[in-house]
Amino acid sequence: MYKHILISTDGSELAMKGVEHGLALGKENASKITVITVSQPYPLQSAATLDSWSAAQKRHAEDALLAVKGAAEKLGVEIATRQAVNDSAAEGIVDTARDLGCDLIVMASHGRRGVSRLLLGSQTSEVVSHSPIPVLVVR
Repeated sequence: MYKHILISTDGSELAMKGVEHGLALGKENASKITVITVSQPYPLQSAATLDSWSAAQKRHAEDALLAVKGAAEKLGVEIATRQAVNDSAAEGIVDTARDLGCDLIVMASHGRRGVSRLLLGSQTSEVVSHSPIPVLVVR
């Protein structure tokens, strides 16, 4: 049913729930699977140097994607990984899905509603509202 699934992760325990679900779905459908993590660009008013910021972002992305690679190996699933840099994780995810020709995005969400969602923001909500392709939200 799905030929190319994009799974997003930020390296958190919650995100791994979405990753595991997406990997299992991809395996069942014999889909191509790409896993993405989106890093923030260097903030202009940062105490960190550009090099230290970039190194830290790269390290965090590698750690997040390494955990996913381990989960994929356990399931016997091949994946491709990507690190995108964008001010908005949601925009980075939607743009990557479009650029790669994905037909499904899988991501996790806390499922917050009301004021807590407004205060904290929701990348998942942004992806759902801006994605031209289906989004599977795992809670």
